Amino acid sequence: MAIYLLDNSLKIEIAYEESDSGYDDNIRVQIIEECPEEEKLFLHDETNIYLTPEQANDLARLLDEAAQASRMNL
Repeated sequence: MAIYLLDNSLKIEIAYEESDSGYDDNIRVQIIEECPEEEKLFLHDETNIYLTPEQANDLARLLDEAAQASRMNL
């Protein structure tokens, strides 16, 4: 699954990395930037961050809490 941000110049894809099933951190968060060099947030066009299931759950919970707080203030 992927989400596109910043006028579709930033793609964030999250997936279970089956080839890394032997590792605790087997959930891949891949960030791909397609924008001019001066607009880049990262040093490379592609950045991968690997999370444990617990870290992924924490991230999902924090995103949900922030979204709920935002909705309450609209």
